[in-house]
Amino acid sequence: MAQLVKLKDYVSRYEQNIIVYPSRFVRLKKQKWEGVKKLYHTNELIKPIETDFYEEEWEEEKPSFITKIKGIIKKTKKEEIVEDLEIKQDQPVVIEEDALAFEYTPDQYRDPKSLDDLKLQFLNQLFKFQLKWASSTLTEKSIVKKAFYYDDDLKYFLQRFPDTYLVFYKPIFLIKHAPVELDTIIITPTDVWIINMLEEEDSAVFVGSTEKFWIKKSRDKEKKILSPIISINRTEKVVKKLLAAQEVDIPIQKVILSRNGYIDFPAVPYQLKLIEKRNYQEWFKMMRNNRSPLKATQLKAAESLLRYCLTTCARRYEWDVTDEK
Repeated sequence: MAQLVKLKDYVSRYEQNIIVYPSRFVRLKKQKWEGVKKLYHTNELIKPIETDFYEEEWEEEKPSFITKIKGIIKKTKKEEIVEDLEIKQDQPVVIEEDALAFEYTPDQYRDPKSLDDLKLQFLNQLFKFQLKWASSTLTEKSIVKKAFYYDDDLKYFLQRFPDTYLVFYKPIFLIKHAPVELDTIIITPTDVWIINMLEEEDSAVFVGSTEKFWIKKSRDKEKKILSPIISINRTEKVVKKLLAAQEVDIPIQKVILSRNGYIDFPAVPYQLKLIEKRNYQEWFKMMRNNRSPLKATQLKAAESLLRYCLTTCARRYEWDVTDEK
């Protein structure tokens, strides 16, 4: 399950520490799933799991930052992660008390008919948990639109791709003091993918061109739509500039994605990929089979983009009450 690093302009826990959260999520999600699966095989799924998505080691005396990083590296194939990441020993680490809490709610598991059915139910619970991480911290929170809980595209990006993929969904960047919403950005261990979703009716045909408008054909009807190239090029320009400013060298891939339709565009611009009904499965399989662990360049890229994302949030009420006391 990919990780929701940034959603719109909501406050995100990943903004506080992009080094720690991704690797912890990967390990703890696996640990949690193994616990649920064990209960399923022993017919004890109705019983709650005693251990939650939390690590007792964070309650112990906090080791130095270098020690923590070494621990992360050791658990995620040390030879392939964070070897060249420069970290200062006095850099603060903020780990919130409830940051790794993933509430197990057995009543939400509706008599799974198979292990695949159980996995889907588990991922749906984890999806809600990810929305919490992408919209709140221990002291602040953002108001999440209810539509995101039912957003099929968001679920698709999170539930169908590997744990090591970092997703920026409809992110809002502050560019020259102005908020700009960009296309979906997925940072994998090897590439940055900029994805523009182009999906309407099943089997619709999109006739592409280098002009401002494209033509959508469906059931003997035609209509003009704004060219997705405009948005995807704007996103690429911003991402390239921000990564270059932090000297992050990672390939950028641009994709116009139409899983249920066709794209007719003979003169495709250089470095733009058209993924549609005819070649979708091949691309999807390639994306799913990327099993590389988290890498230093990937984390640097995510950090570079997070620095310029707009964040709108409010202080949690319970913290205001605590301050008054």
